[in-house]
Amino acid sequence: MTKISEVEAILLGKEITSAKWASLMVLVRVVTTDGRIGYGETVTALRANAIVDLVKKINKVMKGKEVFDLEKNRMEWYKQDFNMSISLESTTAYSAFDIASWDIIGKEFGVPIYKLLGGKYRDRIKLYANGWYQNAVTPEDFAEKAKEVVKRGYKALKFDPFGSYFHFIDKKGLKEAEERVKAVREAVGDDVDILIEHHGRFNVDSAIEIAKILEKYNPLFVEEPVHPEDIEGLRKYRSFTRLRVALGERIITKNQALEFMKERLVDYLQIDLYRIGGVTEAKKVVGIAEAFDILMAFHNAQGPILNAVTLQLDTVIPNFLIQESFYEWFPSWKRELIRDSTPVENGEALVPEKPGIGVDFNEKMIEELRVKEEIFEPGEPLWVVKGTWKDY
Repeated sequence: MTKISEVEAILLGKEITSAKWASLMVLVRVVTTDGRIGYGETVTALRANAIVDLVKKINKVMKGKEVFDLEKNRMEWYKQDFNMSISLESTTAYSAFDIASWDIIGKEFGVPIYKLLGGKYRDRIKLYANGWYQNAVTPEDFAEKAKEVVKRGYKALKFDPFGSYFHFIDKKGLKEAEERVKAVREAVGDDVDILIEHHGRFNVDSAIEIAKILEKYNPLFVEEPVHPEDIEGLRKYRSFTRLRVALGERIITKNQALEFMKERLVDYLQIDLYRIGGVTEAKKVVGIAEAFDILMAFHNAQGPILNAVTLQLDTVIPNFLIQESFYEWFPSWKRELIRDSTPVENGEALVPEKPGIGVDFNEKMIEELRVKEEIFEPGEPLWVVKGTWKDY
């Protein structure tokens, strides 16, 4: 029996990069009584300290439990935390524990976890680039940076062209957004997919006005076009546009995901392994999506552990569309933590083949990266790519 002896959360950080929300990471380390170690990762902007505290509580619940009992362990935490199904902090903390448990299980069998999840459906994972447009403000800025992305071999890239507009957008904002999108489309050509990030920031009427200007540029999808809680607005949006909608990064249960699918409010589902409940729950959501003929495009905007485990699922599932990747725009210490063991080649990722989630973790870096608490300074929102909360 492989029993759990400790679940520990460690807050890591260094420099602030283009993905300000992900300049920290909460590393969750699970240790078993026979000395095996598994790694999970999570972080949620403005909540890192709360998540570290919740992992301490998970530690109390999981000590002595069998690491292989994934479903039983999840139900035990669900029983202990009365608010798990409505708490981002709780599901986020537990997700990292689940990922670390899978890492241990793969290492126990000496195989990458994709071999325990059904085996490979594909050998290479098509990526879309994100995080590439730091400090881009003018259409020329976006075009120049987009060309560099394509030179690296990417066939798809995502960006937010809306500057500092929030909730409402006026004629000036619409004009600026269109000019940015047009510049990128012309810079990359018609053979490269463009994906338009809205960050769930608009009311429905503004989102519909945006949709009218975007259709001619044929985006692969628009992401979170309306505020995430505005289900009525999303219904209205769907009736006014033919654009394909992607969403799901803020979904924390399979039941929530089901509601969007049942109403046909989503074309491509973007659940994130660090919010949905780790590998165990993500695999269930993928199965539900397959029944609705919905393709998966996992959200993946954090760090190297989450990137690696997401690739493990990408290779398994039949209903795969494309994978978000910040890997080449990570702060360098995040790549060094896993000894650059999930490289990108010509806009595609190779699936990690080492046992567990597939990466070679550098334990020696933990102490030099350890920080005490999350730092927050109001101003440009944490969720935007750095230097883009501007108009021109």
